[in-house]
Amino acid sequence: MIKQVFQMYIERGDFFIQLTLEHLKISGSAILIGAMIGLVLGVIISEYKKTSPMILGLTNFIYTIPSISLLGLLIPFSGIGNTTAIIALTVYALLPMVRNTHAGIVSIDPAIIEAAKGMGSTPFEILYKIKLPLATTIILAGFKNMVVMTIALAGIASFIGAGGLGVAIYRGITTNNMVMTVAGSLLIAFLALVSDFLIGSLEKSVERKWRMKR
Repeated sequence: MIKQVFQMYIERGDFFIQLTLEHLKISGSAILIGAMIGLVLGVIISEYKKTSPMILGLTNFIYTIPSISLLGLLIPFSGIGNTTAIIALTVYALLPMVRNTHAGIVSIDPAIIEAAKGMGSTPFEILYKIKLPLATTIILAGFKNMVVMTIALAGIASFIGAGGLGVAIYRGITTNNMVMTVAGSLLIAFLALVSDFLIGSLEKSVERKWRMKR
């Protein structure tokens, strides 16, 4: 089986390269949008604690909806194709970012915040210069989970007419071509593992720098 998969990669290299690039485009767009929205929401619920139960509850609820169901629910509003896939993936990407941003900020020692206030720092300065830097490693952990999850979930986007490596999986299933299915699945797993390794390395680098500063 593995030999047949690699033979298919060689014979249909252009096809898989195109699907891989499209997969990265779809998942990358969702990751970028989800990271920005998730970071902002995480900061908001950390600064305004009364909003945290509502926003965390909503993101937790959305996360329980099966991905294929969410894609189906979005079709009447955004149609089929990449746009709907990006919207759905963005929604799923919010929870790890919101939760880890909130957890990272609220876990900071209150004495550090009080010391900054005593030195005359403004709320924005405290957020930008103290809270976010100290919460960076926890935020990066959430970002890593979000990236890996988004790349993996993007594989089902082909079921609503979107592109990416899910197309190879879908074609393999519909034509009973196990080699095609495995080939698409392996590439998705490879992209997820590479992303996990790269972000994990960045996370460790940031953590080492903070230890040196401390």
